[in-house]
Amino acid sequence: SSAFIERLREHVGVDRWLVLGMSWGSTLALAYAERFPERVSEIVLAPVTLTRRKDVDWFCPGVRAFFPAEWERFRDGARAADRDGDLASAYARLLADTDPAVGERAARDWCRWEDAVVSIETAGKPNPRYDDPHFRFGFARLVTHYWSNGAWLTDDELMAGAHRLHAIPGVLIRGQLDPGGPVGIAWELAKAWPSSELIVVGSGGHWSTSLGDRVVAATDRFAAPPNPR
Repeated sequence: SSAFIERLREHVGVDRWLVLGMSWGSTLALAYAERFPERVSEIVLAPVTLTRRKDVDWFCPGVRAFFPAEWERFRDGARAADRDGDLASAYARLLADTDPAVGERAARDWCRWEDAVVSIETAGKPNPRYDDPHFRFGFARLVTHYWSNGAWLTDDELMAGAHRLHAIPGVLIRGQLDPGGPVGIAWELAKAWPSSELIVVGSGGHWSTSLGDRVVAATDRFAAPPNPR
């Protein structure tokens, strides 16, 4: 939460710091910066994610048009009564089931869908992080817990609060070919936050090297001392 990040800043004794958010972490970074703008020197977000209802709905079920077979398998992992509803909530309930086998199966199914959505940029190669049963269970439970509760934000809260970032320089990075969410998410935020710079990576997906290179370039730029006058 924003309060936890602020406690961490106080603990390490930093007055102001650059806040970096990756994927869903960009939602957390924005929520923190809007609550404590005086403590943020710069912001770098890649790829930009706002966790609005429409953003979650894009990930499931909107993007199913690109991955129909994978979507059907993912949908059918939910209980029959839940398959036409909010799948993030449906999977959150499965992951909280008292039967460990139910939770383990749900974690596998959720992470398999995560892999499917980025399969274009990975050539279909599964992410090895999901091989660890503890990681995939923790990851799936964390994502579904926050998504099913709207990240404890009102639906357009981050956009409505973007004016609080007016004095903070930011870099917003989004891949043009990211199936996990349209580039319009970052574009909307950039319009509401004039002191930010939007970088659209034409060949970039969700986790491509080209996005990472631009994150490094942005943080290097902010770390450099100002040019002498």
